[in-house]
Amino acid sequence: MEAGTVLALGREMLLMTLYLSVPIMVVGMAIGLIISIFQAMTQIQEQTLTFVPKIIGILVAILLLLPWSLQLMVDYTQRLIEQMPGFVN
Repeated sequence: MEAGTVLALGREMLLMTLYLSVPIMVVGMAIGLIISIFQAMTQIQEQTLTFVPKIIGILVAILLLLPWSLQLMVDYTQRLIEQMPGFVN
């Protein structure tokens, strides 16, 4: 396998990881920002207040995005398996 092929596969893998993780991270960051603004307005400085809403929001995001992310992973895996015979030469 050539170096260019390995780099292309690595790039595609990293992009796939970003596509799958960014929406969930955005949900966590948005919830964290909202909670931080709420804490600043009310001057409640409870550290555990941020964790429960973030966990619930991230779990909901994962459940809602699961069909899309699963389809994305299946398509990537199928493309990779179809390309494998070309990697041997």
